[in-house]
Amino acid sequence: MVVFLPSRVNAEEPVCWRAAVGVVEITPQEPLWMGGYAARDKPADGKIHDLFAKVLVMEDLDGHRLVIVTTDLLGITKELRAAVETQVRQYGVEQESLLLNASHTHCGPELRSERLLRLEIDTSYAASSRKYVRWVSKRIATLVGKVVGRVEPARLFYSHARAGFAMNRRLPTENGFINSPNPDGPTDHQVPVLRMETASGDSKAILFGYACHATTLSFQQLCGDYPGFAQQFVQEDHPGCIAMFMNGCSGDQNPYPRRTLDLAKQHGRALANGVETALLTKTQKELRGPLQVAFKSVALRFAEPPTRKDLEKRAQSGNKYIRIHARGLLDELDTHGRIKTEFDRFPLQVARFGDDLILVGICGEAVVDYSLRCRHELSKGGQIAVWTAGYCNDVFGYLPSERILQEGGYEAGEAMRYTTFPGPFDTSVESRIMDGIHQLVNGLSRQ
Repeated sequence: MVVFLPSRVNAEEPVCWRAAVGVVEITPQEPLWMGGYAARDKPADGKIHDLFAKVLVMEDLDGHRLVIVTTDLLGITKELRAAVETQVRQYGVEQESLLLNASHTHCGPELRSERLLRLEIDTSYAASSRKYVRWVSKRIATLVGKVVGRVEPARLFYSHARAGFAMNRRLPTENGFINSPNPDGPTDHQVPVLRMETASGDSKAILFGYACHATTLSFQQLCGDYPGFAQQFVQEDHPGCIAMFMNGCSGDQNPYPRRTLDLAKQHGRALANGVETALLTKTQKELRGPLQVAFKSVALRFAEPPTRKDLEKRAQSGNKYIRIHARGLLDELDTHGRIKTEFDRFPLQVARFGDDLILVGICGEAVVDYSLRCRHELSKGGQIAVWTAGYCNDVFGYLPSERILQEGGYEAGEAMRYTTFPGPFDTSVESRIMDGIHQLVNGLSRQ
């Protein structure tokens, strides 16, 4: 299927933007340990398709710039973000203008070398992971430089549609919340789409999002899961156009049904159909400037850490991950005399496209409450579109809302056993993040 999209405006009108897009392959060149599932016990064995990093550069007529990097990776580590950020400064790209997002495919390489060491996996895989991060950061930074250097007059359009395969995965039971389909739980089925076309009307980039874990698949082959197939299908439908995917606030959202390659393709096609529907809507809006960008780190607090006695008991647990987590915290207590109680560098990012669109980037595996709340509180009653992406800049683990912290379960704190954090966030986490987002948006509104 090939879809032809005529320009929505007269080609003689002056353009408001300069933009360009590019892509680079980031498929590992050697077998790496795969990320995403704790039960993995061997490295990747081949691939279904290649993995990619893609770059979209947008500048308004005053030179204000936003660089969006999308990746077929489980997450963006703080090391990867720092390496790319350092390298792209030579191209005039500053911290607040650089947004990195991961599709959260669970069929990609493990980037967290310290996690491999902590889990006592062969040290050669940790070394290979560090080498891969260095290689990927250079490839991304080089691509950013190339794309920045070839921006051209362009138009940007925003629209949205829907896709329905994501479902809330937190099912309440007599024994608490379990990971299982919950058709009555909150979801965000919106498919936001940003299209970039040249001054002559040729579509060059289609950036789209969706709030759903990329966990259709769990095998040992490299694959972009449904986001990879969705991008492939959109590109097939639009020859000469680069498709890019940004994951949303999908910490508590899963694709259903799942576990087969055919289902990953099916979900990819469903999402691609949502993109096509958005592109055909008569409500597609041309974005105007100015472009404003902002970035800040906020401090989050953890709940009261466990006592030494509690940790010593957990260190004898029959659960490998509880045992390793407890021993790590005991080492921290012995070394520093205390356990950290703050996550003091939680990055938040906002880009504003005039009065047409606000893009919010949140780090971690943010649950769906954040995107729903951002849309409700920032849209001015629907006057301005709001697009919230999770998995940006530092995917450290799960980011629960106050509601989920009160409910308990995996996303609330149980998943922290796979990190070096002491335990759950305290109940101020949501208000601290939303306050930070409002501060950024309000600051841009006053400029």
